[in-house]
Amino acid sequence: MNKSTTLPSFWSRIPLAFGAFFKTLSDAEFAGRIQHPYEPAAAPVAAPAPTAAPAPAPAPAPAPVAAPLREATPDAALQLLSLLQREARLIDFTQENLSGYADADIGAAARVVHEGCSKVLREHFSIEPVRSEAEGSRVTLAEGFDASSVRLTGNVVGKAPFTGSLSHRGWRAASVRLPKLAEAHDAKILAPAEVEL
Repeated sequence: MNKSTTLPSFWSRIPLAFGAFFKTLSDAEFAGRIQHPYEPAAAPVAAPAPTAAPAPAPAPAPAPVAAPLREATPDAALQLLSLLQREARLIDFTQENLSGYADADIGAAARVVHEGCSKVLREHFSIEPVRSEAEGSRVTLAEGFDASSVRLTGNVVGKAPFTGSLSHRGWRAASVRLPKLAEAHDAKILAPAEVEL
């Protein structure tokens, strides 16, 4: 540095610092020079002489956009849980400590729960298998298969088509017939407390 050059005072450096701050935010090249002050500045690249326009490159495929997530309202789930409690005593069964009961007693209780759950499903849902083939049969999944309705298990390598054994047909709700709720209904009450008089 030339000794005859006077250094800026503290007060004159304040506007200089603000100017450098805003220039760094707005000018990437300037920010690069600030970030790496000891590297030589890149020589400007001369524009090439105009030539015949090259064929346009194919546009890259757009990145897949993730579907927005929608929030599930708990009312329908709570209503179903309430129906399973009413018809099958499902909550009572799952909240009970079964360690003190004999297997025969648990089996008898499970039969009641099973019958009640089946009744709720028959009355309020039409349920059908996702796949029509028999379990254990060989199936081939073509490219573009619906990954939300078929889950691959085992040694999954490569890409479709996939051929494997159908271990579970899956289930799909073809229709839902839950009862309508009154506006003032509190769906969080799964089973009201009972007081015998």
